[in-house]
Amino acid sequence: MEKKVKLLLAEDDENLGLLLKEYLIAKGYETDLYPDGEAAYKGFTKIQTYSLCILDIMMPKKDVISLAKDIRLLNMDVPIIFLTAKNMKEDVLEGFKIGADDYITKPFSMEELLYRIESILRRRSRPSHRLRG
Repeated sequence: MEKKVKLLLAEDDENLGLLLKEYLIAKGYETDLYPDGEAAYKGFTKIQTYSLCILDIMMPKKDVISLAKDIRLLNMDVPIIFLTAKNMKEDVLEGFKIGADDYITKPFSMEELLYRIESILRRRSRPSHRLRG
């Protein structure tokens, strides 16, 4: 039996969080929802088998910059997708600077999020090939 891909979802908007969690579960992803940055970090340290993290930029208790940095200290390779209502160029650049693999601005289509998750996971599962010069 194929092992399910496990996602960490940190979203403080309860309605959006539950909607995303149910959608991702329906698409075959085991998904843990955390309501704030502190709970997400505790969940990550306890489980540490997440294939990908989806983090809302604006979260209470532990800001996403600290959360992403702390996750990177524990696991440099786990992909991180940031969700945010911010779409200023500086915010996007800061997200990538602190370790984002992708950055999605709200409002977004859940289908787009799904395709971005699948794209990142597909790239991560392929062996890397370097060009020889």
